[in-house]
Amino acid sequence: DLIAVEYPDKGTAEKVRDRLLQLMTEHVIELEDAVIVNRDEKGRVKLHQVQNPAARGAMGGAMWGGLIGLLFLAPLLGMAIGAAAGGASGAMVDIGVNDNFMRELGQKLPQGGAALIVLVRKVTPDKVLPEISEFGGEVIQTSLDDESEARLREVLELRESVAQTA
Repeated sequence: DLIAVEYPDKGTAEKVRDRLLQLMTEHVIELEDAVIVNRDEKGRVKLHQVQNPAARGAMGGAMWGGLIGLLFLAPLLGMAIGAAAGGASGAMVDIGVNDNFMRELGQKLPQGGAALIVLVRKVTPDKVLPEISEFGGEVIQTSLDDESEARLREVLELRESVAQTA
């Protein structure tokens, strides 16, 4: 499921992303991708991705290149060629949330605003929602079913209404 939540600033979006990554280690959520999109004070949109496809491709390429290089008695050369090929192919592959979609969404943010866009494989909502509710936020897009989306909006808006009355 795709979920995009708007926050007033990049710092808040980073806190939520970090909390979700911690929850991954506790096995209550599985994320395919988590990207922060922010629009700076000059109106420029920037993407801050957790995963770096080029680096991941280079690591895999180096491993396979080293193994193939062992067969031809040139493991270092094989690793170098494999890392270069893997890095190039990793940079060309767009996995997770589409970058163009995220940039378009970023153009709709207010200057200084940010959004956290997550692609969720699996989640235990009753464990995750209380953990992120303290940060508030506004749901701007989801692929959730109507009931799940309504519950998410309710949890985040509850935080917003409590903050406004305080």
